[in-house]
Parts: sequence; C-alpha cells; structure tokens
Amino acid sequence: MAVVGFDVGFQNCCIAVVKSGGIETASNEFTDRCTPAVVSFNSKNRSIGNAAKNQMITNTASTVSHFKRLHGRLFQDHAVQAEKASLPYDLVPLNHGKIGVKVMYLDQEHHFHIEQVTAMLLTKLKDIAEANLQKKVVECVISIPSFFTDSERRSVLDAAKIAGLNCLKLMNDSTAVALSYGIYKEDLPFCDENPKIVAFVDMGHSALQVSVCAFNKGKLKVLSTAFDPYLGGKDFDQRLVEYFCAEFKSRYKMDVKSKARAMLRLTQECEKLKKKMSSSSTDILLNVECFMDDKDVCGKMNRAKFEELCADLVERVMVPLMTAVEEAQVRLQDISAVEIVGGATRIPAVKAQISKFFKKDVSTTLNADEAVARGCALQCAMLSPALRVRDFTVTDAISFPVSLSWTSEADEGKSCYEIFGRNHPFPSAKMITFYRNKPFVLESFYSDLTSLPFPEAKIAEYKVQNVQPQENGEKAKVKVKVQVNASGIVSVSSATMVLRVSSNESETTEINKICSHDGSDDIDIEDKIQEENIQLSVDKENLPKAQCPPMEKEQNQTDALSMNGEVNNHPPDAKKAKMKVKHVVLPIEETFTQQLPKDRISTYMEQESEMIQQDCQEKERNNAKNAVEENVYYYKHKLEGPYQPFINAQDHQTFSELLNGTENWLYEEGADQDKQTYINKLEEIHKLGKPVQNRYQESIRRPKMFEKLSAKIQSYMTIMEEYKNGSDSYRHIDSMDMDKVRVCVDDTQVWMTNIKDSQNKRTPDQEPAIHSTQIKEKLQALNNICEEVVFKPKPRVDSPMDENIQPERPHNKKSPEDVTMEYTDFIQNEANNSHANI
Repeated sequence: MAVVGFDVGFQNCCIAVVKSGGIETASNEFTDRCTPAVVSFNSKNRSIGNAAKNQMITNTASTVSHFKRLHGRLFQDHAVQAEKASLPYDLVPLNHGKIGVKVMYLDQEHHFHIEQVTAMLLTKLKDIAEANLQKKVVECVISIPSFFTDSERRSVLDAAKIAGLNCLKLMNDSTAVALSYGIYKEDLPFCDENPKIVAFVDMGHSALQVSVCAFNKGKLKVLSTAFDPYLGGKDFDQRLVEYFCAEFKSRYKMDVKSKARAMLRLTQECEKLKKKMSSSSTDILLNVECFMDDKDVCGKMNRAKFEELCADLVERVMVPLMTAVEEAQVRLQDISAVEIVGGATRIPAVKAQISKFFKKDVSTTLNADEAVARGCALQCAMLSPALRVRDFTVTDAISFPVSLSWTSEADEGKSCYEIFGRNHPFPSAKMITFYRNKPFVLESFYSDLTSLPFPEAKIAEYKVQNVQPQENGEKAKVKVKVQVNASGIVSVSSATMVLRVSSNESETTEINKICSHDGSDDIDIEDKIQEENIQLSVDKENLPKAQCPPMEKEQNQTDALSMNGEVNNHPPDAKKAKMKVKHVVLPIEETFTQQLPKDRISTYMEQESEMIQQDCQEKERNNAKNAVEENVYYYKHKLEGPYQPFINAQDHQTFSELLNGTENWLYEEGADQDKQTYINKLEEIHKLGKPVQNRYQESIRRPKMFEKLSAKIQSYMTIMEEYKNGSDSYRHIDSMDMDKVRVCVDDTQVWMTNIKDSQNKRTPDQEPAIHSTQIKEKLQALNNICEEVVFKPKPRVDSPMDENIQPERPHNKKSPEDVTMEYTDFIQNEANNSHANI
C-alpha cells in the first residue's frame, strides 16, 4: 500500500511519500519539488503542472489556475464574482447555479466543473507519486484550509473520487504542520503534566491560517484556529502590480489592465521582485522586454517602498493572531514556540509583525513549502494498516459552530440547538433523543454567520424515515447520532427507533414499567467525543440503551438503573406485565447543498478516463514524431562522418534525399499527422539506415571477437603441447579425449583463417561475410568441447594401508641411513678442505 500526502495549494502543490522508512518529497518530471496548480487545455491534449504553467501566456483563455477558492460555491456568489474579475479565463454558470470553466479542448468549447479541474490536477499528482514509488497509488490524505466549510470539503472529496483516489482523510493545513512538528519531538511533557503550547502561523499564496496547539507525549490537540481567507502572498503581489500599472500608464501611456497577457507577465515579474526584496533592501530593477506593442518597460522598487505600499496588509496579520490566542485561552508567556510556514512568511515585514505580537523570535525549523505535505503523509501512514507508526493521536478543532434545527410538534415552530461550538474537538459525535410518531426532518447549519467566509449557512437536510408510534399509540423514542468525522464533515450518521413490544416479539433489553410521555419535545444530549483512531459506527453492541424521560415518582417507589440499562420501578408485591425493547435502525434521506450527485460523479470519472487515454495517445503520437525527427538528424550527421565508408555512393545519395525530404515534410504537411504515419516514416528511414549502422557496428565488434577466438585457440594449443610433453597437470586425460580437442581446435583454426580471408576481400560498404554473433557462437562451441576435456578433474585413488607397506615418511623427518650418509659426506669434505689449506 502506497502512503502519500498531497498538499494542494492555491498556486503550487507538494507531494510527500513514505519511502525507505522515512518521509520524502517527490519530485516531478522537471525535478521540481513543487508542481504548479495549473491545467491547460489544447487542441490535442491537456497539459498539467509545469507544462501548463509555461502556456499561461500563450494559451491564456484555456489555462486554468487559482481555482481552489471556487470549490463548493455557486456562480452568483459575491466571492466568485470578485475572483472572476481577476481570472484570465472565463467562468460560466452550470446546472443548479454551479461554477463552470469555459475552455477550448479538442477544438471544441467545453465547460468543466471545478471538481473536474481539481481531479485533473490530482491525477497529475498521483502520476508523480506513482513514478516516485514505483507502485500504484490509491489511498491518500489531502490538505485543505481550516476555514473550508462542509460544502467545500465535500467538493474536494468528490474531486478525489473522480481522480480515482480514496481520500482517507481531509486534513487542515495547520493541523498537518503541527503533526509534522510534534511527532518527532522527544522532549514533550507526559500526559499528566502541563502540555507544551506552540503557535503555528501559515501564510501561503492566498490565505493566512493560525492555530494554537497543545502537545503531550503521543498526543496533539488543537486548541483554537483563526484565519483570514483573503490575505496571502498574492495580495502583496497585487500591490506591486497596481503600482507598476499606474507607473507604466504615466510613463509609457500603456493601459496594462486592458490586456490579459500583459497582466499575467507583470504579475509573474512582480512575484519575482517580491522574492528578491525579501533578501535585499536596496533598489531592485524590474525589466520586461516586448511588454506591449513590442515596447520594453522598466521600473524599480525597494523594500521600504514595498512595505509602505503594503502597510495595511501587514496590520491585518494581527487580527487572526489575537483571535487564535484569545480563543485558546492561553497567555502569550505560555506559548513555548512560534513556528511559521508558507511562502509569504518570508516577507520581512510579515515575519517582524508575527514576532512583535508574540514578543519572541519566530522559529523556522520546518520547511516552509513542504511541512503540510509531510504532515499529510504522516497522517496517511498512521491510517495505513501496512505501516507501523509511533502512537500519536490527533484531535482537531471545529472552525465554525454547527447547529441542528427541527420542527417542534408542540407549537409547529422551529427548534434548534448548537450541537458543536467553535473550536469543539473533532472527530466527535452527539446523540439526541426525539419523541416522534411520524417521519421528521432535521437541518444542520452554521450558526455564526459573522465568522463564516461562505454565503450559505445551511449544510444539509436529513429526513428520518419509517418512524411509527408505539403499540399503545404513544410517540416512539428516536435516537439520532450527529457526528463530525475525521475530515471535518458534519452528518447525521444514524437514527435508531426504540419500541416497547410484548415479550414474545423481541429478545432485547427488558423493562418492567411502561413510562408515559407528557407530549413535550424533550431532548437528551449525550456527548461522545471520539479519539481519531476510533471508528464512529453503530452496531448491536453500541446501540443506545433504553432511556425514559424524567418523571415524578410515586410514593414508596424506588428507581434503579442497572449497568445494562434496565429500569426497575415497581412496588414489592406488584406483578407487572413483562415488556421488552426493540431497536430499529431507521433509513435517513440526506440532501446536501451544492454537492454533485453520485451519477454525475460516475459520469465525470468516465470522462476523466477518456481524457487520460487521449493524453496517452497524444503522448505516443508526439513520441513517434520526435523519433522520426531524431533519426533524421542522427543519420544526416553520421553519413557525413563515421558511416560514410560503409555505404556506396548510390545508396548514399538515395538515403540523403530521403532524409532531406523527411525533414521538409516534418515542418510542412507532416507537422500534424497520426501516430501510424510517423511509424511508417520511421520504418522507411530504418530500412536504409539500419544496414549501414549494422555494418559500422560490425566493423568494431568483429575484430574484437576474432581476437578473443584467436587467444582461446592459442590457449588450447599450449595445453595440447604440454600434454604431449607429459605434463603432470594433464596426465590424467585420456588420449582419445585429447584427440577430440585437437580436432576441434584445428577445425576452428581453419574456419577462422578462411572466414578472415573472405571478409578481407570485401569492402566496408558490402554486407560482411561473418557477423560478430557468429564468431561468438563459434567461440562458445569451442569452449563447450575443449573445457569438458581440459578441465576434467584428476581421479582420486583411495586404498587401505597394507601391513607390509611402510607409511609415507613426513618430508621433514630423515631416516637413520640418510643421517649416516650425510655425516660421512661432511667428514670427507672437512678432510679435503684441511688438506687443501695445508
């Protein structure tokens, strides 16, 4: 199972994978660790990532970028209309008022949902991860801003489904950063000690997010979150763009805003200028060649002027910081560290403002661009059954208070209750008890519209069906579970009706008292906060126990609640009819606001598969075309160089004409042909070029193989000579076997001499008389016959020792006769020497 985390940003995306026992950042085909969140549509295929970014200037109207804010919204949304004014491509309304992107694809006008565009981007990210891991990617964790509402979160999940991904969890950006920070810390306090408080500030290209988190050993809890969805690096870029638009209008009389391409080029240059000012406080030049009407423009900017232009933006940084600290209910001195991530935190003024508020230096121990993706990969590893990860629980915080409303039967009015307050921990669930005799409708919504960066407060409607009264006509008790899952999505996960029936109809919990209900709309709320690794599901063991509403007790009666939920309420001598409780799981009909229907998602999945296939076909076509072009230039170069001796004059002229004609064809009518046409052209080139190439390669390989064969023949001839001279090394070889070697060596020698003579009579441009592969086969045949004989092991003779046979004396031990003879020789030599001296 592949473990992958996707940080899908407003401008760039980052991919982290679990590889070799650690977390690594995957690089794309351009060896970049960040992939632009851009999708471009062409007449033949789609381009995604770096290739699409390169087309933003040349294919402006059909290149889609900066679409993250459009998730889950309607076309008439004020935020969408404000965003539409700054986008170079067109937005159009689709069915049910949803947002569509109008582009030219395959030479036809297409309208794509935002979920489809995001799915295309996720498909590209999945391909990059698969290329890095060399395995198929299905499960993943995707990051989202903490201020995304339920509709926006469901929209991202729909995009993941269209891309063929199983998103295990949507993770808030700031929570992912906190996880990547805390899981490696070894000095965290124990669970029974005061936690370590750390503030995280994430300012990316489009938004500012702040979270205050508490860390203990193996535990992370988000205390509060705050944000400004419309304050990011692009807002600082826009100030520079506005400044230079005004300057160019006064100096060069250019209306930059009237041309979309000019605005894009200026925006890109201003972004580069902003990055340069982060490291330099001197004047920095801005030069754009052929900006408009083939005119060059230039300007300059320094950090002081830039900070003056963005003074109000820097002040806005303070608001989320104050909100996060206040709602976390901590003091500034309680915060141990302040970690900053995101590209916009590199702006010196922003960094100084954060440091000024917290009254301490900010920390940059985390990678500003990759921290979110690494946290998502860690979370995916924790959710994966294939990996063993250090125990570390993550408890997030709800960004907006969620309420539940229903129609009260008492006065036919609306009743509501705040189920989850702001910064309430999640995943969590609550159980609500209703008394109803017919189906009823619940509605979930966000109750605080002032802090909601979304026009629609309603989340969904849930119709609880098949509700029926008790046998005695009283209202049935219906227990409804409302939950916020690990992805921060609100839902009514289950509804259970508790019916009192006679003892022969059920085998569940017994009660001995039928409790009456006074008709009021009482609600019993049971808070059930779940840890992240606990699945929130309803089964037979976890069904809600029978529970009666409060009532007045009769005199001389006692109530007792047993551990299994049984209520005993009767006088000592009274005999009551035995009743039992039956739990019935009720179906729930859900209606979400602004979510794609399931059949539409299936259709988009098929369309995505077709577009992927079209991209693959176009890639193969381009590869075939490039192969033709590559071979044309390859052979043209070789024919004037090393291949020239290996082709005769007539073939040389024919081949050169073919290459020149193919080259001209490629840039004229052959510029846009199908794959098979290019394959046919390539075969024509290879038909003339391959024989020349083979003759050249044979002229290099053939002499080397002859040398190897000659050396081997000489080696075997030396062995035969030693055998003839009675060498001990080959004495054990039978003469008949050695004759086989002699015959084989002689035959090979004669064959090599004849074939060499035949080859020497041929010119280089003729087909060779022998190929290197044939020489290699001859060498292998010679080795097979000769090695079997030459390297035959010596026979070993083992016989029992006879008593009459003396054992072999060790080499270092001499017999008495030898010692006596050596002593006699020594005396004789001494005597001779003495006689000579006298």
